[in-house]
Amino acid sequence: MADDPHLPSLLPPRFAAWFGARGWELRPHQAGLIGAARRGQGGLVIAPTGGGKTLAGFLPSLIELEAMPPRVHPALHTLYISPLKALATDVARNLKAPVEEMGLDLTLETRTGDTSPSRRQRQRAKPPDILLTTPEQLALLIASEHAGRFFGDLRAVIIDEVHAVAQSKRGDLLALCLATLRTWAPQARHIGLSATVRDPAALARWLGPETPIIRHQGGASANISVLDSEARIPWSGHSGRHNIKEVYQAIKGAKMSLVFVNTRSQAEMTFQELWRVNEDGLPIALHHGSLDVEQRRKVEAAMAVGKLKAVVCTSTLDLGIDWGDVDLVVQMGAPKGSSRLIQRIGRSNHRMDEPSRALLAPSNRFEVLECRAAVEAVNAGELDGPGPRRGGLDVLAQHVMARACGDGFDGVKLYDEITVAAPYADLDWETWERVVDLVATGGYALKTYDRFRRIVKFPDGIWRARNDDVRRQHRMNVGTIIENPMISVRQVSFMKGQPPGSAETKRLMRAGRKLGEMEEYFFEMLTPGDTFLFAGEVLRFEGISDTDALVTKTFDPDPAIPSYNGGKFPLTTFLANRVRSILHDRANWHTLPAQVRDWIEVQERKSIIPAADQLLIETFPRGERHYLVCYPFEGRLAHQTLGMLLTRRLERTGLKPLGFVASEYALSIWAAEDMRGEDMASLFHEDMLGDDLDVWLEESALMKRTFRNNALIAGLIERRMPKHERSGREITFSTDLIYDVLRSHEPDHLLLKAARQDAGEGLLDIRRLGEALKRIKGRIVHASLEQISPFAVPVMLEIGKEPVFSGDAAEAILREAEDDLVRDAMS
Repeated sequence: MADDPHLPSLLPPRFAAWFGARGWELRPHQAGLIGAARRGQGGLVIAPTGGGKTLAGFLPSLIELEAMPPRVHPALHTLYISPLKALATDVARNLKAPVEEMGLDLTLETRTGDTSPSRRQRQRAKPPDILLTTPEQLALLIASEHAGRFFGDLRAVIIDEVHAVAQSKRGDLLALCLATLRTWAPQARHIGLSATVRDPAALARWLGPETPIIRHQGGASANISVLDSEARIPWSGHSGRHNIKEVYQAIKGAKMSLVFVNTRSQAEMTFQELWRVNEDGLPIALHHGSLDVEQRRKVEAAMAVGKLKAVVCTSTLDLGIDWGDVDLVVQMGAPKGSSRLIQRIGRSNHRMDEPSRALLAPSNRFEVLECRAAVEAVNAGELDGPGPRRGGLDVLAQHVMARACGDGFDGVKLYDEITVAAPYADLDWETWERVVDLVATGGYALKTYDRFRRIVKFPDGIWRARNDDVRRQHRMNVGTIIENPMISVRQVSFMKGQPPGSAETKRLMRAGRKLGEMEEYFFEMLTPGDTFLFAGEVLRFEGISDTDALVTKTFDPDPAIPSYNGGKFPLTTFLANRVRSILHDRANWHTLPAQVRDWIEVQERKSIIPAADQLLIETFPRGERHYLVCYPFEGRLAHQTLGMLLTRRLERTGLKPLGFVASEYALSIWAAEDMRGEDMASLFHEDMLGDDLDVWLEESALMKRTFRNNALIAGLIERRMPKHERSGREITFSTDLIYDVLRSHEPDHLLLKAARQDAGEGLLDIRRLGEALKRIKGRIVHASLEQISPFAVPVMLEIGKEPVFSGDAAEAILREAEDDLVRDAMS
């Protein structure tokens, strides 16, 4: 950049000297954002990891603040929003360095859920120049009195890792908050920072109308390899145990490694397995969202100073925190998407001009293909991810309540403001009126109940919260992240003979160490004496006391591994297409590991290798059952929905379906009658998404669970009360009652509509299934076989798996079943 004579002039002398002292040059995206700020514009900054995006976002603000005369009254100049508390804290720490080194006279502070109430009050009365916070804290500020005055002097809003929040309900709420800030502070520029963007134009529109896109091309290409294990590659499963010794050697040869897994249960198991082979006593740590926050902070601090050799982690370390000495990223199992892989690879060599190094360790044979597909996509610079989303009506109801809790709102003006937010650009006036009515009365079927009357239209035409109690309740329940009911895991000393409620037990609890939190449902499946793996230790469950699960340490060699809700990423459509192409591309089979190549070649001899645009369906008898196995490669969620709908159809035809099981790649249905004579085109016709789907949804408990989340987000039911937090059972009982009332008396209620939308686009993946059924129309190939095929073995091994499983014992049972199936498939 030094050859451009205009770029240095963008930096004031103090800044130019600071850059020069470090041998740095102003990068194009940094210069572009400074130029945009001078024109009163923000922008979407897209630059590789380590390219100085965060500094680019703050540079215009720092330059402006340096030039400003001292202010008589403190006012907020720049608001930085991060999806993670830890990232906000890390950025604040990193930003203090240039501020102090350049001697800039300004204040910067963080505001997260960990900030004390007294400090929050002081920040409202005397705001810093720069405030670093999270989407939830912004929503809380907007719901406070005189919020418009607090934000009135705002000049810049910076949203970091914008891609990570935009495609979620959290992003819907943030988009609404940004629209509010545009009303209160129209002079403020909005800046988004991201390294991985599939659709830059859509993300720029999410930031606000006419947002310019500022790109920086280049950066060193990533060095990614797929582990070709010398051990036997499993046909099924996600443990990756066969790779552990080779992964350990890779960790041993690196300076510091991040070992990413896709679920918390995989994190626990991988951590234990690495320590099992850790003959050198390398410092290897564990980091995931259920661990106690103090434990996570200790791990992060140890990483920052280079005391660890490796950290086994989940998506808690995905985003842009700079961990310095990390020079290797290991992905255990397939990444499920190229954008996610790029995000994780970026944690290695967090510098733009040095190549990131990554090793993918597939857990099974289909994952070998998926990992190859992901590497090809990254090398080609191709990203995946969902397109623009429709904003959730439950989120909109929460925002309406927030505005009423502050200075109140005029219905017409707030509608005009909200439709500026991209997720709500198509919101019609009738729906808007129904949302306001939902917040005001609960809707037609609930309006006779006083508890649902939360806002009132005053004589001046302004909607305001009904009273201070309503305001307090809302502020205690802000946010869209609905977690499963959690129980604290507390390690106590020896408890033999002590009942959970006794005085001695309570004394032991007070002295016990909190290890973290786990879902309530997991402990409902345990009895005292059961052992399980958590926080990297083998624990014995002793009982429940109040809201604590009491555990003691033990040495059981075969503990259960918790299977947590959430955290399982679906295979993206983009990677699914690439996997199908790899399978069909016979010319490149020779590049695959020998075990995988042999598996595919036997499949070709015994059945069919479908073309990339075809759906293969296999039918065969086994034992006293008849099986239908298909390979849509559309992800577990879409396959589970397909299984539900197909079994209903098969039942109507008299084929007596007995069950089904879905994996990321395939679906298997078994029945009492032979399915080989069925018309597959009719069976898989897209009309199954009509009446069959509607009837099943009405009967499904899934809709009640979805409605529960919608009701919590909309504020119809509150989880947190003054001095009390409702249990999962209490919330479910309340929301189930409301659900039944609405189904009977107001079936078109707004929250029922929201629940159907969420079920279709999230938990059931109906949109993706619909696209798949259209894709395969007229392209179905049916192989009627006499015995199981090699491709069918992995999904058949899924049959009978339990959500909580034991280590070596389960591995032995599965291996026995696998040997039986493989013998038939490969013979």
